[in-house]
Amino acid sequence: MIEMNIEEAEDYTVCRPSGDLDAYSVGAFREALNRLASNPRLLIDLSGVPFMDSAGLGALIGGIRRVREAEGRVVVICNRPSLTRLLHTTGFDRIVPITESVDEALDILDSSVEE
Repeated sequence: MIEMNIEEAEDYTVCRPSGDLDAYSVGAFREALNRLASNPRLLIDLSGVPFMDSAGLGALIGGIRRVREAEGRVVVICNRPSLTRLLHTTGFDRIVPITESVDEALDILDSSVEE
């Protein structure tokens, strides 16, 4: 079972799933990302996710696509080596920035200049 923690700050939102993100639990994650798609600055913190399979990765990519379609920006936070390795191996890091902390993610969002 996965738990979803959503934190609203003044100028950004953090989505923090906690638990395995797999075919059995991906529905709650997908729904949370759907609800957050209109947020202009979204951080997805995977630090509480010990395992993610292809269903979780697909939900993550779909959520990021919806945020971008709404003209939003997304950064993924991940400090788990096994998950970071999965994200790099699949080329996910070419789609969206990956950092190890909220502070680093905010720096990326703040340095992103819209043209």
